Parts: sequence; structure tokens; C-alpha cells
Amino acid sequence: MLNSYPAGLGGVDTDAMARCIEECVACAQACTACADACLAEGMVADLAKCIRTDLDCADICTTTASVLSRHTGYDAQVTRAVLTACLAACRACADECERHAATHAHCRICAEACRSCADACAALLERLG
Repeated sequence: MLNSYPAGLGGVDTDAMARCIEECVACAQACTACADACLAEGMVADLAKCIRTDLDCADICTTTASVLSRHTGYDAQVTRAVLTACLAACRACADECERHAATHAHCRICAEACRSCADACAALLERLG
């Protein structure tokens, strides 16, 4: 889809952009599913911070994927800001989910998705300069 944009992407690394969008979508799905799975656990109160962090990360990843998918009127400052926020949210969520990963497989899977998304955001930020 990125390569079909009529005006081009102004020198943005389309591979890094595509990977970041894909990782954001995958992470949002993993975080949403993890929050839902946490709600199904018997100790929901113990997982309240994990649920909140999952949902925040999912929202930020969804927003980041949307912003990265729009190129008309591109604003590098906005792009950097959402990537930085996504990177921070993914790292926080990965850290929180890691706390529960030994007990809950969904938290382990979510932490992995968050770390992968954080890596993709960092890589794109680096290429944006």
C-alpha cells in the first residue's frame, strides 16, 4: 500500500514504515487480547495494572498505525511524537506483562509483541533522523 501512494513518501524508508505499521497492528491486537484474558483470570485485582497498561498500549499502537498510514500533509514532528509515545507505551507494557509471564502465557505473548513493536518504532525513529 505504501508503494502505491501517488505522491511518494518523500524519502521515508518504506520497509521500516511498513514493518512499524504491521508491528503496531499486531501489538494492539495482542494487548487487547491480553487485557481480555487477564479479565478472565481468577485474580483480576492482581492484574489491574496489567489490564490498564495493555489497553493504553493497544490504543497508542492503533493511533500510531493510523498516523503512519496517512501521508498527505505529512508532519515529521507529529510522526516522531507518536512513535516516541508508542515506544514508551510498548516498553512499559512489555515490562508489566513480563511480571506475569511465568504464570500467564498471554502475558508472555503480549510482552513479546510489545518488544517487537518497540524495536520497530525505534528503527523507524532512527531512519527519520
